[in-house]
Amino acid sequence: MYWDEPLRCRLLSLGPDMQRREFVTLVGGAVAWPLAARAQQPERMRLIGVLTSYSENDPIGQSAVTAFRTDLKKLGWTEGVNLRIELRWGASDPDKITTFAKELVNLHPDVILGQSTLVVGALARETRTIPIVFVNVADPVASGLAESLIRPGGNITDFRQPIPSRAANGCSY
Repeated sequence: MYWDEPLRCRLLSLGPDMQRREFVTLVGGAVAWPLAARAQQPERMRLIGVLTSYSENDPIGQSAVTAFRTDLKKLGWTEGVNLRIELRWGASDPDKITTFAKELVNLHPDVILGQSTLVVGALARETRTIPIVFVNVADPVASGLAESLIRPGGNITDFRQPIPSRAANGCSY
């Protein structure tokens, strides 16, 4: 699954901090941020950290980041107006990814978007409080990133395309 594919998403964890979780949902592109929630803090600039395992000159990585920014803009989030994105390119280098994970966590973003098992593992080691939304992790349970797909636990969640067998079982998305 690439970031530039259309997504129908479902936030997989619940928690008492719903405003933050709503923002995580926005990042996943699942639903539009409710106008009332956005109106509560119009002057606040949101910060999203993005850590990818792609190299900066990788066309797939560039396409994914462009699609991410475009979708955020469609939802009313404009860089420099109400949103700042701190983007780091890990280039599949474990040392770079670890360094960049520390950098992003030290910025105290509202949410971090991580791409790949290697990236999300590094982010998970650095924070237990900042929400981490991940993509392109084949098996988050086997990787130790989530307790289960339904209730991942902790500060880590994902969004994924519906799986036909789940839809047939009546799961909502």
